[in-house]
Amino acid sequence: MPSAEAYIGLISGTSMDGIDAVLACFDPAPRLISCINHPWPEALLQQMREAAAGSPLTAAELARLDSAAGEVFAEAALAVMDGREGPVRAVGCHGQTLAHGPDQSPGFTLQIGNPALIAERTGVTTVADFRRRDIAAGGQGAPLVPAFHAAILRDPREDRIVLNIGGIANITVLPADPTAPVLGFDTGPGNCLLDAWVRRHTGQTYDDGGRFALTGTVRTDLLRHLLQDPYFALPAPKSTGTDYFSPAWLERHLSAHAYDAAEVQATLVALTAQTVADAIAAQASGCDRLLVCGGGVHNPAVMTALRERLPCTVESTASVDVEPDWVEAMAFAWLARQALEGRPGNLAAVTGAGGPRILGAIYPA
Repeated sequence: MPSAEAYIGLISGTSMDGIDAVLACFDPAPRLISCINHPWPEALLQQMREAAAGSPLTAAELARLDSAAGEVFAEAALAVMDGREGPVRAVGCHGQTLAHGPDQSPGFTLQIGNPALIAERTGVTTVADFRRRDIAAGGQGAPLVPAFHAAILRDPREDRIVLNIGGIANITVLPADPTAPVLGFDTGPGNCLLDAWVRRHTGQTYDDGGRFALTGTVRTDLLRHLLQDPYFALPAPKSTGTDYFSPAWLERHLSAHAYDAAEVQATLVALTAQTVADAIAAQASGCDRLLVCGGGVHNPAVMTALRERLPCTVESTASVDVEPDWVEAMAFAWLARQALEGRPGNLAAVTGAGGPRILGAIYPA
């Protein structure tokens, strides 16, 4: 029996904790064939973090960064398809977001990772630059994964919400009623501030097991102050990024006070959970189940905080046989497939675009 046609999905999220790379097929149903997390070289990682935080770059420096990232994305693609027997139809590469301003005039978003290099190094057709077409059509360019969530996780037996906790947290509302629209938007910071704060105070890249947060107590005064940020009150559709919810954003809120570092970490956990809970209360208060994916699913402090604030069942997407660490990478493999088949990749009700659009630029093998 011939191997099913496969696609590669590549994404480095706003946490920049490596490239998630998957090899997946979608016929007759979505199936994960192989997966890896490919590390960024430390020097390149530091340059990207500085650029995303607003450090100025010349045009030449940005171009070099784009190509350097493309080489590493290509390495990840080659590694995940090592030993593959059968066709790989396309690579879907999200790239690495450095800037995202859909509400500016004109709107913009920037993901680096030179796709021409990926196509050359892998010999596989590469689809990239998924967000800009949606923004050109008046949308937020994000979140894009809800279309994939709807394709694989919608269930006529219950109202579900999918919560992805990457650097930024976003929800997808999946009503059981097949005629009801799918909704989705970025709720605010997910892991980005948690990771930045723990790096600063412990040297760790993330708060393993939520241990640092669990040594502190939530400062309700600080939490109230953080929750006053205007983003949280904006109506959907909306999206944000780590260029907004940055370490500098946090420092501005901390500047007039002296807090214990573990108290801040605990309060940032509460911020992530509270903004998710507030968004769900506003958009889908009757939800039966919250399915969590992304790196945050492994943080017991975050998961406990969510369960304390939500009346519905809260569990990993693993409970419905979808691996939580690889959902987003699979989504960009699926988006590459949508593009090659001439099908829309966005949901206009989610992003606010003027209608369905085929997303991504295609770089033939």
